Amino acid sequence: MDPNKPQILPYTTLLRRIYRAFGFNKGYNFVLWFLFGGAFLAFTLSRFIYLDFDGRLCPSEPPTNRPYGSRGAVPGECYHYRRGVGKAGIIMHLAGILPAAVLVVFQFLPVIRHRSLIVHRINGYIVLLLSTVGMIGVFMISRHTFGGTLEMQTVTGAASILFVTCMLLAYINIKKLQLEQHRAWMIRGWIIAAHVVTMRLIGIIMAQITSRMDPYYTTTPCAVLDSMFYHNKPAVEALYPDCIGFYTGETPDQRVIIKGTSGGRPDEIAASLNSAFGASAWLALLIHIIAAELYLRLTSAESERLRKVSYRWQQNAGMKDPGNAGLTAQRLGDAEPWACPVDGQTLYDDGESFR
Repeated sequence: MDPNKPQILPYTTLLRRIYRAFGFNKGYNFVLWFLFGGAFLAFTLSRFIYLDFDGRLCPSEPPTNRPYGSRGAVPGECYHYRRGVGKAGIIMHLAGILPAAVLVVFQFLPVIRHRSLIVHRINGYIVLLLSTVGMIGVFMISRHTFGGTLEMQTVTGAASILFVTCMLLAYINIKKLQLEQHRAWMIRGWIIAAHVVTMRLIGIIMAQITSRMDPYYTTTPCAVLDSMFYHNKPAVEALYPDCIGFYTGETPDQRVIIKGTSGGRPDEIAASLNSAFGASAWLALLIHIIAAELYLRLTSAESERLRKVSYRWQQNAGMKDPGNAGLTAQRLGDAEPWACPVDGQTLYDDGESFR
């Protein structure tokens, strides 16, 4: 045994075999995919139960032994979801974005792209189609989702527009065989989409903190309260006497002030969460945008490799200015001209086109 030769530990060899089996050349890329892709996949799979609209998302009866309890949607949301546009919107959103979120995790597996490019391509079109359906649903429900506050509507619209823009740019670039730009915009888009997971975590923490310090108050229509308490008129009137006019028809648009706490009542839980979700959504969106850009800059070598592959494919396709046929900084801005270096690097090119 050569004492000057670096020793490779057995577990290092095992880990290398594992991540290379998935097509990764760098261990940290596999770790990031496994941790964050796995968390995103787990969250998505846990949401599939809500495709049962009447049974799990918006049940007509309260949970057993919890006459004023809630499950599924945030308390009060189902008042809007049970109506025509709201119901169609939430079903379209869940039926579209949930399958897309599951499939997209496998889109980022290199082994699929290297060994079966046709599967990657077909799966990509399915993801885009399902995402479009899901986004249409988002715009249909954004007026009332998570309390329907102005800041929540704004961040929902901003995140949705960013996601749709990223998907559109990714599609344009792949049709132009600009692989590194396609990768970049797909990563940006789906990291932005995943902000809903972080938003929930931050929102719950915020709600717990504010409930124990100086609670926030929200105004809620009595009609929504009636829905929260499963049309239990005596309970609503006992807690909020101002809602008596709502039930008699004198003040059908009556609203009451609710203290946001983390107690067991759905009205207090809703007030606590709805006051926190707007801020948590903006914070989560900012974190995810920064994370996407940071990751892309830390993996610039992969981007450069893909650009060399793009150069070859665009050249074979007879495109003008190979390497810049897509939406690159050289084509759209004033970046330094890019020329494909000849360095003998392995490009992992399957010899096929994404088209």
